[in-house]
Amino acid sequence: MLVTAATPSDLSDLVPLFAAYLRFYEVPRGAEDIHAFLGARLAQGDAQLLIARDEGGRAQGFVQLYPFHSSLALRPAWLLSDLYVEEHARRAGVGEALMNAARAHAEAHGACGLQLETAKTNLAGQRLYERLGYIRDEQFFTYWLALGDQSTGTQ
Repeated sequence: MLVTAATPSDLSDLVPLFAAYLRFYEVPRGAEDIHAFLGARLAQGDAQLLIARDEGGRAQGFVQLYPFHSSLALRPAWLLSDLYVEEHARRAGVGEALMNAARAHAEAHGACGLQLETAKTNLAGQRLYERLGYIRDEQFFTYWLALGDQSTGTQ
């Protein structure tokens, strides 16, 4: 399996993966909207998308990272915003490979850490994260203030 930085030429493979990811979180969106969103992330360089492919070159999953700064650490950090692995590729090391690639990317950019959130019901994801050394935060709560048009989904 190969994990590489995504480029605009990967959009045709990323869009269906991202659509499946959104369905998992019960916020389905059209392919055109997803293409525009991911295309903008790649064009503007405000996110890092990594894509995993099997030996045959078929896309198996992706991870999307956003940079931010940790005010408490006074250092850069990365938000691991999105992780998705195709159902047929789960339990084959794809998620772990993507998580390790995300870590390597963050370390290469001098980050003090990676932050992520997941659904309380995503037990498989939680097991993976904890196995890889992520610690569940027991000190802080996450809050969300919805702004603008709510028909486009949540967070």
